[in-house]
Amino acid sequence: MNIDDVKKIAVIGAGNMGHQISLLCAIHGYTTTCTDINENILKKAEAFTDSYLPGRVQKGRLTEEQARAARDRITFTASMEAAVKDADYVIEAVLEVLDLKRKIFADLDKMAPPHAILASNSSAIISSKIADATKRPEKVLNVHFFNPALVMKLVEVVQGPHVSDETREISMALCEKLEKVPVHLKKEVDGFLLNRIFGAITREALWLLEMGVASMEDIDKAQVYGAGHPMGTFRLMDLTGIDLTYIMGMEAFRETGDVRHLPSPSVVEKYCNGEYGQKTGKGWYDYRDK
Repeated sequence: MNIDDVKKIAVIGAGNMGHQISLLCAIHGYTTTCTDINENILKKAEAFTDSYLPGRVQKGRLTEEQARAARDRITFTASMEAAVKDADYVIEAVLEVLDLKRKIFADLDKMAPPHAILASNSSAIISSKIADATKRPEKVLNVHFFNPALVMKLVEVVQGPHVSDETREISMALCEKLEKVPVHLKKEVDGFLLNRIFGAITREALWLLEMGVASMEDIDKAQVYGAGHPMGTFRLMDLTGIDLTYIMGMEAFRETGDVRHLPSPSVVEKYCNGEYGQKTGKGWYDYRDK
């Protein structure tokens, strides 16, 4: 199998990452099916697609013909079996819960064609914890897109000890066809590459806030105007989801026992209050009037 054999892509999960990855694949010529068990999330994903493509046309980023073709290539379904039955490449983008991912990959192994590569978009759970739930561990790997997937260029392709060179090569080539910049991680490590760096920055930003050294607004400003970051730590957490920050921290703590991974008190408070960021209308910042 090589990259030219990849014609159909299935994306598992229609949330923020899933529906953007699906649309990205459709725009770049792949027949794509996006699936989710939550019908409401599926409807939102389809509505996003129907508003995004005309917006690209208005901004001159796509022609009307390209937008129509992309829309024709993407479908949405609540049936995972229907989505993956003839897929050549599958990308999972569900919650960062190990048991859930293992169940999904075991089901995918039965439903998807034997040649299909099964990739996880997880940024916290390495594929070696999932691969043995399948009979094709050499075809199971992490392919981590960054949020927002339609915009961010970087994709981390993680080659654990079970992953074949062929799987890694096809995955790198697919990212390039999607006009992304893939980086090859030769070893599995918690947090992968960029999130390990961001993790250190996030921990320090939270400490500065909780110790009363500076406000979240000023910490964000320092990162943007001093370090050249596109957005500060708190804006970024609101974008990706404070719930994800909490879940990833707890998962890392359970795995390592290292208390440095435990979510900070202010993150725990936001999580318990259901203030996850943009998705709920309120996080570190208030989005309810926007």
